[in-house]
Amino acid sequence: MDIYTRRGDDGTTGLLYGGRVRKDDPRPAAYGEIDEAQSAIGVARAHAAASAPGGAHVAGVADELAEILIGLERDLWIAMAELATASGNRHKLIDGTSLVTSEMVTRLESIIDDVMGRFVPPREFVVPGETVVAAHLDVARCVVRRAERATLGAADDGSYVGPYLNRLSDLLWALARWQEGSSRTAKSV
Repeated sequence: MDIYTRRGDDGTTGLLYGGRVRKDDPRPAAYGEIDEAQSAIGVARAHAAASAPGGAHVAGVADELAEILIGLERDLWIAMAELATASGNRHKLIDGTSLVTSEMVTRLESIIDDVMGRFVPPREFVVPGETVVAAHLDVARCVVRRAERATLGAADDGSYVGPYLNRLSDLLWALARWQEGSSRTAKSV
């Protein structure tokens, strides 16, 4: 199979379950932002495999973080599938496989609560960059926020993609602070 099809040379792209739209349509713009967020999370995961809080390799922490991140990367495929489907084909989507569910949002909330219980949260703005992993998690958080904004004009009414991305950015913030151990705050700079 060739990687190139030439069908997109006219500036359009195919949607899941049929139909074509311009590449600058809100749907491909939004799922493209999510694709970038997924890649940014992948970079954080790759760095987590080699380090943990304080820069020392602690297999349990790094493995746990990697497991959380791979789950998030898988979830983002679901969000991209939903956004890559025209409204008229939404009925073809499958909960948790190609359609983001409220349960997926709730699961993120549970992970956030668990992670937040592992450290004392800073009470001020944080300066990113105390560890490589935390810095990559903060970049991923920013990309997720951008994807969330792009999704506003693309998601169908009743979609959980926006709430999922909102919680995901919160989770990435919490994971970054957990990985730092102690954060450098804006007032301490």
